[in-house]
Amino acid sequence: MNLILFGPPAAGKGTQAKRLVEERNMVQLSTGDMLRAAIASGSDLGKRVEGIMQRGELVSDEIVIELIESRLPEAEAAGGAIFDGFPRTLAQAQALDVMLEGRGRQIDLVVRLKVDDEVLTQRIAGRYAESGRPDDNPESFKVRLGAYNAQTAPLLPYYEGQGKLVEVDGMGSIASVAAAIDAALARA
Repeated sequence: MNLILFGPPAAGKGTQAKRLVEERNMVQLSTGDMLRAAIASGSDLGKRVEGIMQRGELVSDEIVIELIESRLPEAEAAGGAIFDGFPRTLAQAQALDVMLEGRGRQIDLVVRLKVDDEVLTQRIAGRYAESGRPDDNPESFKVRLGAYNAQTAPLLPYYEGQGKLVEVDGMGSIASVAAAIDAALARA
């Protein structure tokens, strides 16, 4: 099963993905984690990515697709992937479909976590205070949320047209969101 967790920054995608990894042995393909790992490595790619992320901008499709493609064999061996933070654009969604189709696979379900922008702002402030992640500072977050609304949200009709989109209220407790996701997975 290949699943996309879809929603704006701080909607709870990472929390739910980690739970699904533990409970279903799926592989989480978090572009955010992959990009932060590239930065931590100090590689040339990491240095380029660091500047882009600190400005709150989206990393290029080419870089993100390359990172995802390198992890697909691991996900296939585990029986499925949870795409967290990818795709973010229509071009990435189409590239993912082509990549998976070439491997005899597909996206089975897209779960959209719906969360109010004000709640997101509160969540990100708390996360920044706890972790100090540079991409969670309030200025970068506003840019990231704007980029999501402008570039990523238009993917909803793409997946809805494929009959793969399920919406989950992300404003509830972690347990209630988890139960809604599990119910959607059971129907898929």
